[in-house]
Amino acid sequence: MTNEHAKAQLADILEGVQEQMRAIAHVQQERAKIVATATVRKRVTVSVNADYKVIETKFSTDIDDLTYPEIARAVTEAAQQACAEVARQTAVMMSPIQQNHARLPKLDDLVGDMPDLRIPEAVEASLAAPNAPERLEDSATEPQYPPAHRPGAATDSSW
Repeated sequence: MTNEHAKAQLADILEGVQEQMRAIAHVQQERAKIVATATVRKRVTVSVNADYKVIETKFSTDIDDLTYPEIARAVTEAAQQACAEVARQTAVMMSPIQQNHARLPKLDDLVGDMPDLRIPEAVEASLAAPNAPERLEDSATEPQYPPAHRPGAATDSSW
């Protein structure tokens, strides 16, 4: 009888996972349609797609009132604002999936003494310019993931 109960539990879990995969596929289709647009200084408008790629940049007819550095800053700021809106819309779309995922059993719930596998949290990328001091400081403190090389490990060249 326990075997039948275990089979029923596994079937329920698999159905939940399949439902989650269908929901993810639907959200991916809907997310691909996202376009966000931001306007800065009433003269520079930038649109980005769901993959954070600039798909359109427009300048108003009075753009020549700005200097080149002001235009450059405005384009950068508009692109960043549009990307932030894409991220916000994506988070809203993903929220139900993340809530449902939280209800699914963890790996160690299914297999006793099995460590739960977790994906490391995403690290937010810097908005600093390419050669800004902030970027140079960040590269000096690079995290060690996967763990540093251990002699005798499976990745050891002596294998």
